[in-house]
Formats: sequence, structure tokens, C-alpha cells
Amino acid sequence: MTDIHPTALIADGAEIGTGTKIGPYCIVGSDVKLGDGVELVSHVVVEGITSVGTNTRIFPFASIGHQPQDLKYGGEPSRLEIGCNNVIREHVTMNPGTEGGGMLTSVGNNCLFMVGAHVAHDCHIKDHVILVNNATLGGHVEIDEWAIIGGLSAIHQFVRVGRHSMIGGMSGIENDVIPYGSVIGNRARLQGLNVVGLKRRNFDRETIHALRNAYRLMFAPEGTLAERLEDVAEMMSEIEPVMEIVNFIRADSSRSICQPNLEDAA
Repeated sequence: MTDIHPTALIADGAEIGTGTKIGPYCIVGSDVKLGDGVELVSHVVVEGITSVGTNTRIFPFASIGHQPQDLKYGGEPSRLEIGCNNVIREHVTMNPGTEGGGMLTSVGNNCLFMVGAHVAHDCHIKDHVILVNNATLGGHVEIDEWAIIGGLSAIHQFVRVGRHSMIGGMSGIENDVIPYGSVIGNRARLQGLNVVGLKRRNFDRETIHALRNAYRLMFAPEGTLAERLEDVAEMMSEIEPVMEIVNFIRADSSRSICQPNLEDAA
């Protein structure tokens, strides 16, 4: 029920699911769990305390589960958990967690990691996220559902990226990105809402219109951000996506919020 190439090296203790395919010259460590239907195409290394969910495909020269690039790491038994139906392309690297970050790096379901993407220690990535070629996450980054990280972008440690947001290619992200937002630049500034993504996700016209109105109010030049958030919350408390942005901004975070230039807030 499994298809393991004779050149692959599978350590004692590794758990291999039904229907799994392990191609030429792959290496699977002793604490690895591969779910049903996982495919390691060839030359893939999966090490550490790592689990890979059902029907995930990993392409050549990916390095999954090796120790984090953190000088404070002392060999603690931290984990990397990868969900189901993910596609992990060539040269992707993913590292487990550290003691300082909860001992866990996690990836949700139905994500796409294009060539050379990097997921550092203690990151938490939810479902349907895309990291385009050579996108890089620093440690402790949180990325919510349906976010897209453009190619050659780099995200600073501890940054939060909200749902349905879009980060343009070659951007440097050092502040939190609001849900539904679109940011680009070095250092990145908020450019508006990710309207293209909202339409692709079948958000209705009324919701998009409400988000646009809320965006204009939140980032208007008058008053403080806290005052403007209060106004938006009072006016649009029944509109869930709007309140998601309000609550995202109000939540505790070690990073500031990406904000627009004045001309982008109109």
C-alpha cells in the first residue's frame, strides 16, 4: 500500500501512512509521521518531530523539520505540524518551534508554498495561504486564512497578517497587516483593500462597499486611530468583516499596524 523507492532512507520509528509515495533519494527521520497519501517526489528531507498531513505533496530538495535558525535553540524537542492537501515546492524550508515560542510551528490545510519559500520557527499559518517564490517568514509570524505573500517578500518576526490580505512582491513587512488589506513596498505601506482577492472569494458587493467605507473612516486624517475605530465599531457593528478589522487592530501585538500614505486612505 506504500511505494518507497529503494534509494530512499527511512529511519526506524518513522510512521508511514497508507498510499504514501516516497521517491528516489528521500530521507525520513525516526520521529516523522507521514499521513495517508503523502508524496515525497524525490530528494526530500523530512526530519525532527514532524507530522505531514494527508495528501500533501513535497517536491525535490525541500528541507522540512531541520532545527530552527535560532541561536537560542538548544535541542529541545519542538515540533513542526503540517496539515492536509498542501503543496510544498522545490527548495522550500520549514523549521520546528523553539522554547521561546511555544515549541511548535504549524501549517494548516490547502496551502501552497512555491519555490524557495521559508517558514521559520514558531510561525503559525492557517488554511489556504499562498507563499509565492522565495517569500520569507521570520520567526513567530502569524498568517491567517487566504492570505497571499508575494514573491521575494520578507516578513519581520512577530508580525501578524490578517485574513484575505495581499502582500505585493518584493515587499518588506515590519508591521501587522489588517484583514482584507493590500500592502506593498519597502518598507511596506497599506495600499488599500485586497478587492481582487475579495471578489475571487465571492464576497458580495455590499460587503466590499462596507469595507471600503470602513477603510476610509479608519485611516482618515482626522482624530486618533482609537477614536476612528470607535466610530466605525458604532456605525458598522453588525458587519462581521468590518469588525474583524477593528478587533485585529485593537488586539495586543508586539508590532504596529501597516498604515497608508494619506493619498491611499481616500
